[in-house]
Amino acid sequence: MFRLKLATDPRWVNIVEGNIEEILTDHAYCEQKAATNAITIVVKNPEKSDLVSAVLAIAEEEIQHFKMVHDKLLERGYVLGRERKDEYVNRLYEFMRKGGSREQQLLDRLFFSAMIEARSCERFKVLSENINDDDLKVFYRELMISEANHYSVFLGFARQYGGEENAEARWEEWLEMEGKIIQDFGKKETIHG
Repeated sequence: MFRLKLATDPRWVNIVEGNIEEILTDHAYCEQKAATNAITIVVKNPEKSDLVSAVLAIAEEEIQHFKMVHDKLLERGYVLGRERKDEYVNRLYEFMRKGGSREQQLLDRLFFSAMIEARSCERFKVLSENINDDDLKVFYRELMISEANHYSVFLGFARQYGGEENAEARWEEWLEMEGKIIQDFGKKETIHG
């Protein structure tokens, strides 16, 4: 569905199971950053009412997910740790065009957002299918569906505002770049690590 070039090795879940508190803390901050990213899209594109409405709904859902993950931490007797850097997201951010027209910048921001949602969804799927924790299996299965919807919204708006042909060519560049980046990850108990 996502056309990701490299799938996550299911053995990554073994690393995750070694430190559930860490994966949940990292995940909570991923949700917070996703909400912040959605608000950035709204602030930079207020004249696009359809985009604003859809992305505000995503921002609201991401904050709800942050709360859900925080609640999961508390249920398990953990506390939310300090925010972690997300090197994977930072590497994706470097690929985003900073210059050019507002339309080009919007297109890349939407692709940046779609890529993060795609990889997160893929990781949630791996967790839901492989983790030896029935509660987290269900939790990540439900979140996987939500992330897939976010991915579709961002990609749909990229195609709408970037033009189908132009958007498809640029999305392919994003897929190729992410396929190279992800080779350096999958070794830590973080969502993208």
